[in-house]
Amino acid sequence: MSWLLKSSIGKKLIMSISGIALVLFLLFHAAMNVTAVFSEEAYNTICALLGANWYAVAGTAVLGGLVAVHFIYALILTLQNRKARGNDRYAVNVRPKNVQWASQNMFVLGVIVIGFLVLHFSQFWYKMMFAELMGHHHVELGDATVSPQDGAAFIKYYFSKEWIVAAYLIWYVALWFHLSHGFWSAVHTIGWNNRIWMNRWKVIGQVVATIICLAFAFVTIYFYARATFCPFV
Repeated sequence: MSWLLKSSIGKKLIMSISGIALVLFLLFHAAMNVTAVFSEEAYNTICALLGANWYAVAGTAVLGGLVAVHFIYALILTLQNRKARGNDRYAVNVRPKNVQWASQNMFVLGVIVIGFLVLHFSQFWYKMMFAELMGHHHVELGDATVSPQDGAAFIKYYFSKEWIVAAYLIWYVALWFHLSHGFWSAVHTIGWNNRIWMNRWKVIGQVVATIICLAFAFVTIYFYARATFCPFV
């Protein structure tokens, strides 16, 4: 097992497995958010099921661990690569042929994604699950007081503000680039590829990334447009 923690291949494997697990979570989260567009009651029911229940708390702890592992190993591999390049990283050179922009900026994209996660957690998780864990039955949301399980109220409140909507849309773009490259790269590291399937996995990765980011963007834009043009709905 030592090779898994010490070798570059082992570290990439850990990053890949944690990354795929996070992609699966994002698919679930995106589907859950879309539910709010069609039924706020159904969305709030899901929020109640995923509130401060032990399985939801355990799942959140695992999710947090996956994010931490993924980021830490990305940082370690990035520093190792910079050290291996030495002074070459300061040289002015042309981007290698067929190397995607996202592949050269995965760590920067990851930092952007993590940065916006902090904003997201402060707006939703902190005032919902964490508030429930602290025993609060109501939390302040602007000028109103709502239940921590009223997820629809949080979505409608935050996605009615222009700067928050703009910030989230930027986040989705960074997330798309990170996912579209990261998905097929993870598959490649795990070894689920050959000459035929490599290109297919790249397409699948872009499709999955597009579905996730479009779903998130759809919800964000929908509630912003509703708050702007139909504020009393």
